[in-house]
Amino acid sequence: MGEMTLEQVTENYYDVLKELGNIGAGNAMTALAQMLQCKVDMKVPQVRLLDFASVGEMMGGEEQIMLGVFLGVEGDITGSMMFMVEEESARHLIRKITMGMLPEGSEFEEMGLSAMKEVGNIITGAYLNSLSMMTNLKIFPTPPALTIDMAGAILSVPAIQFGIFGDKILLIQSQFYDDVELDGYFILIPDLESYARILTALGLPVV
Repeated sequence: MGEMTLEQVTENYYDVLKELGNIGAGNAMTALAQMLQCKVDMKVPQVRLLDFASVGEMMGGEEQIMLGVFLGVEGDITGSMMFMVEEESARHLIRKITMGMLPEGSEFEEMGLSAMKEVGNIITGAYLNSLSMMTNLKIFPTPPALTIDMAGAILSVPAIQFGIFGDKILLIQSQFYDDVELDGYFILIPDLESYARILTALGLPVV
C-alpha cells in the first residue's frame, strides 16, 4: 500500500466515515441517557470535514470556554479522541449527574469535574466500542484527561499531534437534549495508517 493522504481517505470514503460517526454518536448518547437515567433525544449528528483552524470557529469562536475530555486511542488503531462541550452545557450535565447535590456555581470544583470526567469516559468509551464492533478491531481508550479552557487552547493539544498528518479533521457535532438543548463535539483523530485499517476492516479497498 502506498502513502495515503487524509484528502484521499476522506474524499473516497467520506460516507463510510460519516456513518461510523453517526452510529458512534448514537451509542454515546444512549450511554449518556443510561447514566443520567432520563431520556436523551439526539438530532442527526452533523459530520464535517474541516480545516483544523476552522474547528474552534465552528464551536462559537476560539475564545469560547469549553470543557474538553481528551484521551488516547490504542490497539489495532492509534490516535486520539476528544469530547468537547460548551461551558453552560457542561454545568447542566454535571448538575444532572450529581442530582443537584452541588452548591450553585461549584460545578467545576473537584466533585463536579470528577463526575464530568466519568461522563466523558463513558460516552467516548461507548463511541469507540461501537467502532470496535463494526470493524472487529481491538480499540482501547487511555484514561481521560479533562480541561476547561478556551476552545482554541483545548484544540491546540491534538493540533500539535495532528499536524504531522495533515490539516483536515473529521468533526462530529451531536445536538442532544433532555430538558435543555446541548451541543457536544466528538473529534476522532486516528493516524493515517489507522484510517486505512478501519476502511480495510470494513471491506473497502484502500489504494
